[in-house]
Amino acid sequence: MKRRIEKVAVLGAGTMGARIAAQLANAGIPSYLLDVVPRELTPDEQRKGLTLESPAVRNRVVNAGFDAAKKSRPAAFFTPETARLVTPGNFEDNLAWCGEVDWIIEVVAENLEIKRKLLERVESVRKPGTIVSSNTSGLPINLVAEGRSEDFQQHWAGTHFFNPPRYMKLVEFIPGPKTRRDVLQTLDEICDRRLGKGVVPAKDTPNFIANRVGTFSMLNAILLLQSLDMTIEEIDACTGRAIGWPKSATFRTADIVGLDVLSHVISNIHDNAKDDEARDLYRVPPLVADMMKRGWLGEKTGSGFYKRVKRGSESEILTLDWHNTEYRPQAKARFPSIEAGKAIEDTRQRVRALVAPAMEGQPGDKANQFLWAGLSQTCVYAARRIPEIADTIIDVDRAMRWGFAWELGPFEVWDAIGVDNMVRALEREGREVPPLAQQVLGSPKKSFYESEKGTTKYFDLASSALEPLHEPSGIIILKSLKERSRVVQQNSGASLIDLGEGVICCEFHTKMNALGGDILGMLQAGAAKLGTEFDAMVVGNDAPNFSAGANLVLLLVSAQEGEWDDLHLAVKQFHRTTMALKYARGPVVSAPAGMTLGGACEICLHSAQVHAAAETYIGLVETGVGLIPAGGGTKEMLVRANEKAAGAEDLDLFHALKPIFENIATAKVSTSGAEAFSLGYLREGDTIAMNRDRQIAEAKQAALARVRAGYRPPVPPEIRVLGEEFLAAAKLAIHMMVKGEYASEHDALVARKLAYILAGGGITSPQTVSEQYLLDLEREAFVSLCGERKTQERIAFTLRSGKPLRN
Repeated sequence: MKRRIEKVAVLGAGTMGARIAAQLANAGIPSYLLDVVPRELTPDEQRKGLTLESPAVRNRVVNAGFDAAKKSRPAAFFTPETARLVTPGNFEDNLAWCGEVDWIIEVVAENLEIKRKLLERVESVRKPGTIVSSNTSGLPINLVAEGRSEDFQQHWAGTHFFNPPRYMKLVEFIPGPKTRRDVLQTLDEICDRRLGKGVVPAKDTPNFIANRVGTFSMLNAILLLQSLDMTIEEIDACTGRAIGWPKSATFRTADIVGLDVLSHVISNIHDNAKDDEARDLYRVPPLVADMMKRGWLGEKTGSGFYKRVKRGSESEILTLDWHNTEYRPQAKARFPSIEAGKAIEDTRQRVRALVAPAMEGQPGDKANQFLWAGLSQTCVYAARRIPEIADTIIDVDRAMRWGFAWELGPFEVWDAIGVDNMVRALEREGREVPPLAQQVLGSPKKSFYESEKGTTKYFDLASSALEPLHEPSGIIILKSLKERSRVVQQNSGASLIDLGEGVICCEFHTKMNALGGDILGMLQAGAAKLGTEFDAMVVGNDAPNFSAGANLVLLLVSAQEGEWDDLHLAVKQFHRTTMALKYARGPVVSAPAGMTLGGACEICLHSAQVHAAAETYIGLVETGVGLIPAGGGTKEMLVRANEKAAGAEDLDLFHALKPIFENIATAKVSTSGAEAFSLGYLREGDTIAMNRDRQIAEAKQAALARVRAGYRPPVPPEIRVLGEEFLAAAKLAIHMMVKGEYASEHDALVARKLAYILAGGGITSPQTVSEQYLLDLEREAFVSLCGERKTQERIAFTLRSGKPLRN
């Protein structure tokens, strides 16, 4: 039977421990964060007259780790207020707190004896049945708990979070020899549903799955760096977005991890993986050893493979020249194959194209040579690790996707290149083909995976056949539904997909999910089906970003051509769409994730409910390109200001409007779904999805709950506006911003247009107006700004650079 986890103790307030506590807090779970008591006073403590018994001294170590987590960038906590759920303490005064919790997570130094001694003390205060786990990245789980009681070992496991825990999805589960099944079920439940993690079972082998394969890949890259005489930048150009790896690629990732941590992992594998055929590779490379002697440990010391230096008021990133171990200015890597690959959107096709020349024995360029050597060796290595480190290829691929943010796991790369293609190339080069690949090649499909009619199968080592891949319950994969002919209607920009039980989903699929007439038309079509063909609609997709907002290219062309009637019609269509969503006969639940900007935010604002992913970055950002929201966003925020003022005794409409004006005028974007509540983009009744994989299914259930509760569309509101009272104050604030050089004259023009709408136009005294009245104000302001030269310059600059222009 699964247990409830209400409170947790995290032992160790270093980089990982403090950030694990932060993620628990993000999930609403209170925790105790404990660390050691200092043995000596600092000079500052001595000057203050403190002693080793002073509370500030005794909690110095834990407070330093806790403060670092609160200040970390990217942020560890969803909001600053979330940190209140963490209570700091120390091992001497507060270890008894472990007797109050349901789960104890050990996250102290990677030293077997330190961990054992601490756990011995923990057992003296732990209540029977409390789950205990270790976040060790590679020490044997069975040895860490050696000597503990039967009850302790039955409730013991490894839970290896990846750094940073808020953003990296992977948690590797490593059961001990006596771990009870219900303990693993409980940990799986809390990590998956409450912490939003992807759980992968791993064997109790050196450094488990992701670090074992990832470290091999990194060491192999260092060898190829030297053997192919490439530069740091060239390797990172090959191992970043080009092959679906994160932008940090190889060497930036090493800097983030820390060369000391990397070296520890390398040595641990070498010392403990004695039967690994690649064991000799697991030695700290001389280049890395030399860097460590110099104290160049990466980001934590400011110098690693890259180094940031100040040049006056500007900063510059230097790169290590491995030939002479000196830093030099960065040199952009240029490979014809990588440039050509940018035109290939599908990662599988791009990987196949990038390795093809070298794989087929053609010279190609250095990028082709490196990628064939690096990817093929990593794929071969991963194939040799089954079933040593994991029972299935799925676990390895998920570990690399979730732990290293690779778009394709090694066995998915095998399939992308073609198992038969890779095997032939390996044989031609005289390299040994791993037994698992030979098994696959002898199977009817000759692939590690097969996807057909919405069902995915994977090659199972035990049966030597393709077996169905069963996703956990409570997950809806839109791609699978589309393959099963569940598409109701579609065009080039969006699809309506039947989710079952009377719920339809509008999925966007343009580049960056940019909004255009095709998406707006499909949203209107979906809303029109509610109350007749379907009961409710979800607006969401499986892409990294919900939508980057309106299609600026089309907007700029229309503005430059002076097509004002077309722009007026386009804004009217957007208004019709958002109002159709708001007043649909069934509830519309939006499920945003990642970038949810401008018009995408406005779609959410007009939905009956928003079920946002934890990592949702939402905001009305139009002022960044010299515009104002044109999909009813300004109007809807004014409605919310009215609601807020009406519901609070000590808040009037003027003070409810003030932060809204500031947020829109400064293009404020939330840094999490949780922060979106304080910005007003989410409101009471909206919810957060901790696990992105479950978001669509949860949004569907939220929509059904509203249907069962007898959903009725809202009554059109009468909106109170303040007129000159608000407009005069806003104009004064804008004037002071320009005078203080915080805003340009064009910023001021845009802000005045925004203030004019929020004030209700040119009225002189407070009164009530309709939604359509405010929508007309929005449209006139938006189109007039499109005609401004500086706005057109801003749009063009953003399209070229992806950055805002201050002109």
